[in-house]
Amino acid sequence: MQPRQGKATRRASEAAATVPEASAHSARGARTDSNESPAAPEAALPKAGKFGPARKSGSRQKKSPPDTQERSPVGATGARAKKAPQRAQDARPSDSTSAAGAEGLEPPAAREPALSRAGSRRQRGARCSPKPRPPPGPGDVPSPGLPVSVPILEQRDAAPGAKKLRAVLEKLKLSHQDISKAAKVVNGVVGHLLHRLKCESGFGGIERLHTGSYYEHVKISAPNEFDVMFKLEVPRIQLEEYSDTGAYYFVKFKRNPKENPLSQFLEDEILSASKMLSKFRKIIKEEINNIKDVQPDTDVIMKRKRQGSPAVTLLINKEISVDITLALELKTSWPTSTQDGLPVKNWLSAKVRQQLRLKPFYLVPKHAKEGNGFQEETWRLSFSHIEKEILSNHGKSKTCCENKEMKCCRKNCLKLMKYLLEQLKEKFKDKKHLDKFSSYHVKTAFFHLCADNPQDSQWDPKDLGLCFDNCVTYFLQCLRTEKLKNFFIPGFNLFSSNLIDTSSKEFLSKQIEYERNNEFPVFGEF
Repeated sequence: MQPRQGKATRRASEAAATVPEASAHSARGARTDSNESPAAPEAALPKAGKFGPARKSGSRQKKSPPDTQERSPVGATGARAKKAPQRAQDARPSDSTSAAGAEGLEPPAAREPALSRAGSRRQRGARCSPKPRPPPGPGDVPSPGLPVSVPILEQRDAAPGAKKLRAVLEKLKLSHQDISKAAKVVNGVVGHLLHRLKCESGFGGIERLHTGSYYEHVKISAPNEFDVMFKLEVPRIQLEEYSDTGAYYFVKFKRNPKENPLSQFLEDEILSASKMLSKFRKIIKEEINNIKDVQPDTDVIMKRKRQGSPAVTLLINKEISVDITLALELKTSWPTSTQDGLPVKNWLSAKVRQQLRLKPFYLVPKHAKEGNGFQEETWRLSFSHIEKEILSNHGKSKTCCENKEMKCCRKNCLKLMKYLLEQLKEKFKDKKHLDKFSSYHVKTAFFHLCADNPQDSQWDPKDLGLCFDNCVTYFLQCLRTEKLKNFFIPGFNLFSSNLIDTSSKEFLSKQIEYERNNEFPVFGEF
């Protein structure tokens, strides 16, 4: 298809996210979370006219070459040299086993070693150095090695900082009372806005989509940030890929009768993301002025637009931030760019992967980077509902974490990684080095790590210290190699130099390595 001509728009949209409709009942045992935009960041692309180079989603002329760099097994990266590594085979399930679906726990004799990093910092009874180690330079980040391990009992005793990590997790727990109070306020505002949107032309079929960290039960710190997604089904459309990104698309109608309520948002036969988002924002802005009449104790203001973000951000009672994102729901086959994504065959099974790919997918009004500005007519793929499904059913055994006998520490590791990034961003907020990093980067790396280490026994809660250490190691490897593939779109690199500059990745890598060497002082004292 020939590139569309015209000048590129330079405006940016609002913030992305997905938040929950919450209730005191549904909050039992749940955590709430602000889930950053679930889809990949915008790709920096050469300026190519108003609509840029585009192709139909089902007819990619050139497939991105497969990733030639193998991800080293967990425990390979970041190995310390002070302790001689012990080699161990990495047990992996066969294809026939992984495709079988639900499984029970393996017998104790068959348990695999927990995720481990070679050269644990200290042996049993060893003391920490009384003086903190200086922050390492970029060249000090450890390099990949062989997959190594030590017997499970030794690993548990040697697990660095496990007691402190459990204390951090206790601190991150949210009280049911706070959750219930915040959820009640958010649901009142969101429900009011949803009712108004249903009455507007073009938004009549809009519904709420329950996604985000609140429903994934990985919300940390405080119930003061929520993500809400409003979905709108749009049948009979055609996608045109933007500049071979695999993540950004133009939307056209296969047939566009005059009575189509979305015709008002067309721009040269393209469903304009900027026009639709602008109307969406305008309706919400008008309606929040009426909320006080219905909820006199609720004060709602709309925050300024954030460049390159698809969400409308509200501040409720000066303490609760809510990101509301419009999403188009497509009940068709997933785009070609996702064909080799979602690598969960050995983890959740081939059957589960097939079932997930039969679900709808979503497009959010996220603008692709175009030169020094943005292409405002593009929509970006979102699979936040699939992420929620994976985290809700995260075990290879289908009953993992559903009873006392079958527990894992996957979610706890994700919470700790999110908290580590959150604390570092707060610590260095004046430097702006970490502004482009989000919890979505952490979650994406975590998903890849789970896919590479699929057995529930590899995430034994008793091995929390080592499992978390391997999460840190893997994330450091992604930063150092500047490679973090989108979990659903393998051709889209979230750590591309076009999206995040090399110096920022080196800075974050250096700080994480410093934190690990010094038992994570950013977590505080316990």
